[in-house]
Amino acid sequence: MTLKASLYFAKSLIFPKTEKKSSARKSIYGAIICIGLSVIPLVAVLSITNGMIDGMTERIIGLSSSHLEMRVAKGIEETKSAEKFTAYAARFEKVSGVTAVYPEVTLSALAVGKNVRTGAYIRGVQSDIFSRNESFKTLFEVLEGDTSSISGAIIGQKMAERLKVHAGDSFRIITTRKSGENVLPKLSTFKVGAIVTSGYQELDELWIFIPIETFFRSFTMTNADFNILIETEDAFSPRLMAIQRAVKKEAGQYANVYRWSQVNSARFENFSSTKVMLVFIMMMIVLVASINISSAIVMLVMERRREIAILKSMGATPRGITLSFLLTGLFCGFSGLCIGLPAGLLISLFANQLIRGLECMVNLFTEVRLMDPAYYLQTIPVDIPLLQIVLVCAGTLLLSVLVSVLPSVRAGKEKPLEALK
Repeated sequence: MTLKASLYFAKSLIFPKTEKKSSARKSIYGAIICIGLSVIPLVAVLSITNGMIDGMTERIIGLSSSHLEMRVAKGIEETKSAEKFTAYAARFEKVSGVTAVYPEVTLSALAVGKNVRTGAYIRGVQSDIFSRNESFKTLFEVLEGDTSSISGAIIGQKMAERLKVHAGDSFRIITTRKSGENVLPKLSTFKVGAIVTSGYQELDELWIFIPIETFFRSFTMTNADFNILIETEDAFSPRLMAIQRAVKKEAGQYANVYRWSQVNSARFENFSSTKVMLVFIMMMIVLVASINISSAIVMLVMERRREIAILKSMGATPRGITLSFLLTGLFCGFSGLCIGLPAGLLISLFANQLIRGLECMVNLFTEVRLMDPAYYLQTIPVDIPLLQIVLVCAGTLLLSVLVSVLPSVRAGKEKPLEALK
């Protein structure tokens, strides 16, 4: 039996010329629809999780740890004043591969608003960082006020909601100071210069930015941490480790230098494991759907036993018959992909609009936030992973063939005499 004959028989199995009712054909069409429906969420999950993780990673690197984070020891001469610390940080701009440095002093404190107190993470930064740092400029959305130069304090949206303040309002920060053997509270008052959001509330909900000079004047530096955020040309460059070593060599024994992946290792491992688990669940759905192909092929074999017997009596080989049914299973997988792949890509591209629409419908009955910025990004930056989608397509086709093997081999072993009887 030639390949052309196998292809022709497979075509007749899928598109028979007779109009008689066929349960097997209905099963095949049902299997195609099941494959298509299972591929839709798999493609959508891949695209949305990729975009979500990339968006979170971009904000963590650009707004928090930068490409490299240097942690400077307390008590050394370079940390005695804002001018000395800024000058010390500028030294590292000369290291090969470093494009920018941003000195920063941080402190955990208590913010006090209108009858509300909440924990806060104070970041003393250079007053022009929102205009000089490209990540600050593009990833922060200004909701109120002006960030061109930090004159008072710039706070996150969630912090502003907790303190019940707006741009121009005043709030207080409570820290501690040591007086002899006693630890006493210290109260500092600041004016809100701007309210911003990065779209990722879990990251920025406690941040309060103030000028580094004001930080040194207002707070006791005993509990403060001194950091230098260092940018390179590419956070994902293979040279990042070499730049890390060069910066460490320049810093000497009074500082440790960490890559962004080291600083946030636990968070990124969580992202990766979540994505793997979601993809695994979606692949299980595809596997379950592909079993329908096997059932449809079994029904098709039973329905076409007489035709198989006639073909065998005319010289058709078991291998040729088996190939015809394998091609039928492959067609089911391919047709399912033709349905599921475009639909999944469309859902991915319009994911934000679909989520907003669902929120509007659900909120007619109860208040629900499907994309709560406390846990997710407010807007999903969809990223279509072409290589992963190609692998999904190849895996689906391979799975369709594999589940068709047993019934197809059984069809090839059919004995024509028994069938004709």
